[in-house]
Amino acid sequence: MLRQPILAASVVVVVLAVAAALAPAAFTGTDPLRVRPAAKLHPPGGAHLFGTDQLGRDLFARVVHGAGLSLSCAAIAVLVGLVAGSLVGLAAGFVGGMVDAAVMRLVDVVLSVPSLLLATMLVTAFGFGPVQTALAVGTSSIASFARLMRAEAMRVRDQAYVEAAFVAGARPLSVLRRHILPHTRGPVLALTALEFGGAILAVAALGFLGFGAQPPTPEWGALVADGRGYLDTGWWMTAAPGLVVVVTVLALNRISQAFDTPAGPR
Repeated sequence: MLRQPILAASVVVVVLAVAAALAPAAFTGTDPLRVRPAAKLHPPGGAHLFGTDQLGRDLFARVVHGAGLSLSCAAIAVLVGLVAGSLVGLAAGFVGGMVDAAVMRLVDVVLSVPSLLLATMLVTAFGFGPVQTALAVGTSSIASFARLMRAEAMRVRDQAYVEAAFVAGARPLSVLRRHILPHTRGPVLALTALEFGGAILAVAALGFLGFGAQPPTPEWGALVADGRGYLDTGWWMTAAPGLVVVVTVLALNRISQAFDTPAGPR
């Protein structure tokens, strides 16, 4: 990372975001829900780093406390997509045949629908709320993980050391655990970091539309939505949380490139 300052800066950004999600009190001691009518729509400055909103609430405190809900929803979404997609992709790539054909046709159908549109449809079916939003975003990402895992499983399955393991009498589950899974981690980790950034955007978009956390709970997408009616008099209400989302997602995208390295045979 010392030779790649952009990567180092990206790691710092993600670490700070995670730290804010885990320990918001370490960044600010201000109550994000406290209303101060006399301090409404104050611009960014020394007293209020990101300014205040239409009710006088400190925007920096709301962004910091909103990191916990936004990142936890994104983490749940990525975990759902990773686990379910990996299992589906492994089954398709390792077994092959009709199983592979049936699974991949279903994956193609799912991938033909824009992920945000699919997530919106799913959250409408699941109901409104942070957990439902996370499940909807995670379900919409299963196909991406399944396609990648299937391709990696097929690539590793044809290697000489995998064939030698079968000849030596190794069981299929043992081959999966010892030979195939370890050699798919690079691309899968890269996609995980990339999907984490995409999940943050999707959760924020659904929060912006009102499907996520309900007021007055701070959440990045909802904070951006709060500033829609105050772009002339309080542009920072939209700019500050929006910039935090953009910087965090760009940092995760840069980190995903560092994970995308091929792994050699053990």
